[in-house]
Amino acid sequence: MTRLSVNINKIATIRNARGGNMPDLLKAAADCERFGAEGITVHPRPDERHIRYEDVRMLKPLVTTEFNIEGNPIPSFVELVLANKPHQVTLVPDAHNAITSNAGWDTLTHRHFLSEMCAEFKRNGIRTSIFVDPDPKMVKGAYLCGCDRVELYTESYARMFPADPASAIAPFIRAAEAARDCGLGLNAGHDLNLENLEYYIRNIPWTDEVSIGHAIICDALYMGLERTIQAYLSKVHIF
Repeated sequence: MTRLSVNINKIATIRNARGGNMPDLLKAAADCERFGAEGITVHPRPDERHIRYEDVRMLKPLVTTEFNIEGNPIPSFVELVLANKPHQVTLVPDAHNAITSNAGWDTLTHRHFLSEMCAEFKRNGIRTSIFVDPDPKMVKGAYLCGCDRVELYTESYARMFPADPASAIAPFIRAAEAARDCGLGLNAGHDLNLENLEYYIRNIPWTDEVSIGHAIICDALYMGLERTIQAYLSKVHIF
């Protein structure tokens, strides 16, 4: 069964807009879990414009489900992850000035670096996932780097879905099949929402985990956080 990990970056963004501690990020994470979330995801960036490094340190002892830290493995990020030992680290190749993640790794070009990173995290008992575009070559390259999972970057699926769901999902099925053939676990994330999520899971039911943040917070403005998380769970727990 696919698990839902809630990315709480946007909650931190709202907090940071005014300073202080409203909304309370730690309470929000606990509430997400209480409402049924099966994991908490954070994506700290060097400028700390949403999740701060200190947030990660404070969340680690409080998260009772799966804790996933994602980001570009620059030295400060690696140090943060090793010090806090989440269940999973997701390696994402963000540029320092990227508004949000906008591409997966070229796992062939960066094979040596990613192999070193995967080995270091796995030595410390942390499951590793590499963020990739829906390209079987990149999936197979990730496998050669020694990771445990890949996370498929689903922006193109979400963008194409309203006009042509079958064409939108096709490259993701091929990439997901490549991951399965390699024995890799499979995650997905970016722009998944209540409209496109169930179709994705029905076509790739061996997806282990989806990580969703922006859409959940947007829907929560109208539905409330508890109803929203329950609505998303109903889209992933369909088998």
